[in-house]
Amino acid sequence: MPGLLRSAMLAPLLLYLLLAAGSDVTGEVVDKNPNFVFMMVDDLGIGDIGCYGNNTIRTPNIDRLASEGVKLTQYIAAAPLCTPSRAAFMTGRYPLRSGMASTGSVQVLLFLGGSGGLPPNETTFAKRLQQQGYTTGLVGKWHLGVNCESRGDHCHHPNQLGFSYFYGLPFTLFNDCVPGEGSDVLVDLQLTLQHLTLMLGLGLFTMVCVHLCGVLEVSLWLLVLLFLLCIVAAAVWYVPFVLLRTWNCIIMRNQDVIEQPMTVETLPQRLLTEAQKFIRRNADRPFLLFFSLAHIHTPLFTTPAFAGKSRHGRYGDNLEEVDWIIGKITETVDLLGLANNTLMHFTSDHGGHLEDADSLIGQKGGWNSIYKGGKAMGGWEGGIRVPGIFRWPGRLAAGRVVDEPTSLMDIYPTLKYLAKDTQPDRHLDGYNLMPLLEGKTARSEHEFMFHYCGAYLNAVRWHPSDSDSIFKVHFFTPNFFPPGAGGCYDTKVCLCHGQHVTHHNPPLLYDLFHDPSESRQLTPETESRYAEILEQTARAVERHKSTFPGKEDSDDICAQSNSVQNQMSWEKILWRPWLQPCCGTFPFCGCKEDKKPS
Repeated sequence: MPGLLRSAMLAPLLLYLLLAAGSDVTGEVVDKNPNFVFMMVDDLGIGDIGCYGNNTIRTPNIDRLASEGVKLTQYIAAAPLCTPSRAAFMTGRYPLRSGMASTGSVQVLLFLGGSGGLPPNETTFAKRLQQQGYTTGLVGKWHLGVNCESRGDHCHHPNQLGFSYFYGLPFTLFNDCVPGEGSDVLVDLQLTLQHLTLMLGLGLFTMVCVHLCGVLEVSLWLLVLLFLLCIVAAAVWYVPFVLLRTWNCIIMRNQDVIEQPMTVETLPQRLLTEAQKFIRRNADRPFLLFFSLAHIHTPLFTTPAFAGKSRHGRYGDNLEEVDWIIGKITETVDLLGLANNTLMHFTSDHGGHLEDADSLIGQKGGWNSIYKGGKAMGGWEGGIRVPGIFRWPGRLAAGRVVDEPTSLMDIYPTLKYLAKDTQPDRHLDGYNLMPLLEGKTARSEHEFMFHYCGAYLNAVRWHPSDSDSIFKVHFFTPNFFPPGAGGCYDTKVCLCHGQHVTHHNPPLLYDLFHDPSESRQLTPETESRYAEILEQTARAVERHKSTFPGKEDSDDICAQSNSVQNQMSWEKILWRPWLQPCCGTFPFCGCKEDKKPS
């Protein structure tokens, strides 16, 4: 009888303990800080994914994330290129605020041995989570700089900007990483230096022949001078450019270079393995994993398991490999019992690269669906509208679709909110997404959004509170070439200044709600609110300008604040040997990754 009595008394306690155990028993989420697994693809077009309308490329794992979570249909990158877009994603601020927007022809970081990058005094969402006790990891692409003043100061390195662990590419995957794929970096300058070297060499050879044949007396000092000039010209061309694969195509684990140059063929599996290991290592504590894939930037991979399997050539093969990788990450989270306390997010840094194609492989860039433009095309929708999928079972309703304007910059304030970070912060351009994702509000806080081409304000989006319309004003647009084409096929990426753009007065105006492809320009005759739209956007631009310190009275919104150094200048971008990451003794850099388990 006493035993029965004790059992009766213990039963409520046991029931309480079982209910408190959380998702393992009831599927409910316990009140603890959630985990975050963010997966970003490089150069992915929004039209490449099944759940966004593609019915010819197989993406079942990505589609499953959307069906089990929330899909955003108007998810906007802050820039149509890697470096500025990722800077904005990390900081929750337009890239101009951190000096990561270019006023010239070069709009992304080009050399690991340059001194530009995300400033060490910037705050990333990873830094904020670290302060809340999170373990933070980045696996994959960084492309936001490494060193400032000396090799090894690592001032722009992920470890200095909030990531406890880093494994991957401090730069990016690009054509120079694979012999025979051509070059992506300053091709015109390379050719100029090459021709200069050849001309000096030919001149030296001619002078020596003339001297030896006795045709003309040539000073020995002149020959020595020409010889030295040839050596210098050859070095300026050969060392930074011909050896670019050694300098830029490397893998780092934290601050150590572990492979130089990297073996591209095995990169996808290695990145996946590292991401899975990070999740397993930290399954019993709050963590953030930013899995930044090397796909689907060129050169495209040729993984045997996927080669020739899709209906869209090598690009389709690569995209189906991406989907498989996303499936393996999702499987890892689910098998560890972490799903109900983990916010998973899938996206791209910007739209697909329309101009990237050749006769052998065909189209190597993505498809941006019905949207005009693509990568590096300023404010045209195809370059900035990206997939946005969030899954969190038990917290986010499955199958929900949000059509409101949202931004990659919203990730920063969303993570702050979910990590219960209430500490003061600097000016942010993003908003907490959770009310929209959870269906607690139907309206985005982004009444206005500002779209940049490099450091220049290119377009403004306005979502009036009394209308479903989303008006978009273009102040200038890149000049496509050849005329009538859908991209800049002469330069391969569109530029944002000088003769490369056309300014519009009055601005071009579209209603994205009724015309998402930006094909029907509005006029005073076709839009009753035409004058109001231009007036409201002009006022919004003035308010936006006032948020840049010291620029309240300036008409040039691209002018950098005196307190922010331009990280995208030639001085910052060009290669400096003393800043070059190296395994071994510079310039004899070279090593292969130890395949033993870490």
